[in-house]
Amino acid sequence: MGDFIGHVCPGLFLALYGLYQAIVVSRAMIFSDSLLYPSYLSKNKGRWARLWQIAHTGCLKAVTGSLLIVYEITSVEGGLKLMSKEMPPRFMFPKQWQHLTMFVLLTLDGCTEIVSKNVLRQRWVVLERGSTVLAIYVLLLLLVSHVKDSSGVELQVHSLLILLVFLLMLVLTAELWAPEMLHLWMIETFLFLMMGTWLMQAGFILFRPVSGYPWEDDDISDIMFVTTFFCWHVMINALCLVGVYGFSSFWHRYYSPSLRLGAFKKALYHESSSGTFYQLVQDAEQQDKDDQVLLPSKSSPCDRA
Repeated sequence: MGDFIGHVCPGLFLALYGLYQAIVVSRAMIFSDSLLYPSYLSKNKGRWARLWQIAHTGCLKAVTGSLLIVYEITSVEGGLKLMSKEMPPRFMFPKQWQHLTMFVLLTLDGCTEIVSKNVLRQRWVVLERGSTVLAIYVLLLLLVSHVKDSSGVELQVHSLLILLVFLLMLVLTAELWAPEMLHLWMIETFLFLMMGTWLMQAGFILFRPVSGYPWEDDDISDIMFVTTFFCWHVMINALCLVGVYGFSSFWHRYYSPSLRLGAFKKALYHESSSGTFYQLVQDAEQQDKDDQVLLPSKSSPCDRA
C-alpha cells in the first residue's frame, strides 16, 4: 500500500461505498423508511427477489479486501517475510504487515455481513455493526503507529486521515445504541466519502504530484496547502451529498410509482376535504340520517294495527 496504487485503490473503494451509502440514506429519508430493514426488499417477490436479498456491500468488502491482500503480498520483492534470518532476528516490512492487517479486517467485516444477512436465520445487526466498529478501532491504532517515522507533508496527510478515522470511530460507536438514527448515518456516509477522496488525493500528493515536482517537507507553504486541499475535500463532499439527495428526491418524485401514487392520494385527500367532493359526501351522509329518522313514522300505522 506504500505506493500510488496502494492509496488510490482503497480510496476508490471507500468513495464508491460512500456514494452507495449516500443513495441508500437519501432514499430512507425521502420515504421515511428503515435503514436496516428497507421496505423495498420485502416488496420484491419476482424472479430477481433473491438477488435483492444478497449482502451487496458485504460482497464488495470481501472481494476488495481479498484483492488488496493479494496485491500487498505480491508487491513485496522476495515475498512478505515476518522476521529476518540474521542473528538476532529482526521484524521485517512493518508497514506492509500493518496494511495486510487492515485488508484482512476489511475482508472479515464483509464476510460477517454476508453471514448475518444471508446465512443466519435471523439477521444479527449488532454483529454487523460490531464487526465494522472493531475494524475501525484497529485501523485507528495501526494508523497512529504508522506515522511514527513520517515527517513534513506525509505526516500532515496521514494526520488528517487519522482525524477522519477517529471521527468515524465515534459515529459508529454511537450507532451501536442508535442504529436507526438518520443523522448518524449521514455523518458516517460523509466520513467514508472523505476518507475515500482524501486517500486518492494522498496518492497524488505523495507519489505522483500533478506539477511533476515532489512536495517539499521543509516548505511550510506546502504543508499549509495540504490542509487547504483537505478543506476543499470537505466542501466538495458536502456538496456531493446534497446533490445525491436532491437527485434522489427528484427521481423518486417524478419517476417512482410508489411515491407518485402516495402524493396523488395525499393531494386528492386535501382537495376533497376542502372542495365540492367533500361537500357531496357530507350531503349524502345527512340524507341517510334523515331517511333513518323518517322510517319509524312510516311504519307506525302497521304497529297500531
